[in-house]
Amino acid sequence: MDIFDFAIEKEKEAEKYYREIAEFVSDKGLTRILTMLADEEVKHRKILEEMKTPSPAIAETNILKDVKNVFVQFKDEKDSFNPNISQIEMYKKAQERERQSMDFYQEKSDEVELPEQKELLVKMAGEEKRHFFILENIIDFVSRPQSWLENAEFNKLEEY
Repeated sequence: MDIFDFAIEKEKEAEKYYREIAEFVSDKGLTRILTMLADEEVKHRKILEEMKTPSPAIAETNILKDVKNVFVQFKDEKDSFNPNISQIEMYKKAQERERQSMDFYQEKSDEVELPEQKELLVKMAGEEKRHFFILENIIDFVSRPQSWLENAEFNKLEEY
């Protein structure tokens, strides 16, 4: 199995995992964020499938802005949010998967010969880094929902 086939399988697994978590979570906002992350993994898979062609391209994403808007809505709605520990562990597991994907793409970018593939793998690593930070913010939010947005000022979701 070449690196692209392996990466495609990892993206499929990540999508499936985000959709499973989204079904488990009762909060509509978090479900929306997890669905966005799953949809991003589908985009990544399609990009990887295109990488086998002579000139693949990666589209820009607005996921950071969209996720930030969901968190702002959480604050505005002032609903009580009470996650359980297993929910936090699910997010940590997803975050670890994103870290592994980020490392994988960065490592493999040094192994490919075509400059276009190298550039795209580096961009994929950047996308996975964004997902890692989104999950970090979700973990922070569910761990302390009353003070998170005001104190953190959502500073971990910078545009890259």
